[in-house]
Amino acid sequence: MPPSGVKAARPAHRCTECGYASAKWVGRCPECQAWGTLQEAGPPAAALRSVAAGPVTAPARPIGQVELTGARAVPTGIPEFDRVLGGGLVPGAVVLVAGEPGVGKSTLLLEVAHRVAAGNGPTLVVSGEESAAQVRLRAERIGALHDRLYLAAETELSAVLAHVEQVAPSLLVLDSVQTVRSPAVDGTDGGATQVRAVATALTAVAKSRGMTTILVGHVTKDGAIAGPRSLEHLVDVVVSFDGERHSTLRLVRATKNRFGPADEIGCFEIGDGGVVGVPDPSHLFVSRRTAAVPGSCVTVTMEGSRPLLAEVQALVATSAGGGSPRRAVSGLDSQRVAMVNAVVERRGGVRLADADVFAASVGGVRIAEPAADLALALAIASASRDTPLPEGMVALGEVGLSGEIRRVGGTGRRLAEAARQGYRLALVPPDAGPAPKGIRLMEVPDLGAALSSLFPG
Repeated sequence: MPPSGVKAARPAHRCTECGYASAKWVGRCPECQAWGTLQEAGPPAAALRSVAAGPVTAPARPIGQVELTGARAVPTGIPEFDRVLGGGLVPGAVVLVAGEPGVGKSTLLLEVAHRVAAGNGPTLVVSGEESAAQVRLRAERIGALHDRLYLAAETELSAVLAHVEQVAPSLLVLDSVQTVRSPAVDGTDGGATQVRAVATALTAVAKSRGMTTILVGHVTKDGAIAGPRSLEHLVDVVVSFDGERHSTLRLVRATKNRFGPADEIGCFEIGDGGVVGVPDPSHLFVSRRTAAVPGSCVTVTMEGSRPLLAEVQALVATSAGGGSPRRAVSGLDSQRVAMVNAVVERRGGVRLADADVFAASVGGVRIAEPAADLALALAIASASRDTPLPEGMVALGEVGLSGEIRRVGGTGRRLAEAARQGYRLALVPPDAGPAPKGIRLMEVPDLGAALSSLFPG
């Protein structure tokens, strides 16, 4: 019992998903909005009134005298993966690679470990989901066998650290962080507490040894990285591995990168020989046909610093039922498609109120930027009129609610990529800049002018 007049310390409650702390229990976490995740964590630690000065690890120096050798990226030998990472793997960096099961994460990282072992030093792959024999079979299939590539199957953190001490690798790949547990920490296997403890311990080891560490993370049904959101704050780089299960295309994106841009994209194709980089992926997102068809328009999207050609398709059909017409979207932002539909009907004079409208991208690519608005509007108008657009044409521009066509960033690089791919005509907003060699610009101030120039009469 506490002394008379002294208030007892109230127990603290912590969210198992995001780590949010609260003095009392609530049913829904105010931070991540998850239900039933706050658990009692004991009384909160008392704040320190004063902290005495202690020893420093290294004296402070002028910023110009700080050496850069330990922060330079080392290429992995896979150009598409290096592009996403910002040039390669930085010694001591911790990279989190997340993706759905079966998308190809383990295969790609096994190839990365093989390349690093062949060029930079010993690498260690620790598998908590598969046996060593299963990983060996995959390595033989993709040709990733090397004398300096070490393999272990462990689920205990202490065993993983023992392997690190024995092998002294330059790269550690842990597949996956949810399957490794620390006996010194309470919590269910794969839970928030365990995942945070494992990631914290491996991060400390990676920084002290200058060892690059790649952690594989599971993805939940809603697309979020399993485990606490604080795991993304512990690591230096967060990479997402996306791809449709029925497609061979895989896209690798960096959502966080302390050593380079966080908006680059790498393109891969998965096959019997493993995951292979695609240095020129524009042809994957454009249909190859001998004649033009209605409802199809090509645009140029920007993924980081890389321009990619992408095709937008639309189908307008008479609604069969007497209820509300259908609106189906694949690979595009449904809210933006609905807005463009309304602008096409109101400002372009295309009747869509009693028609089913379907819109999709080609090749499984996801298009979310406004630069594809004009191409989508033209594809819808073309499908409604059942008249194809001119061959060899691309469309760039954001469509406003009043029908105006606005400029988008990186227009010069977009047009240069279109010209390189053989396109000869580009519909662009006014003042788009000079035209690259081999392509003619048609400036259109609004959607009505664009439709009048393409569909006269």
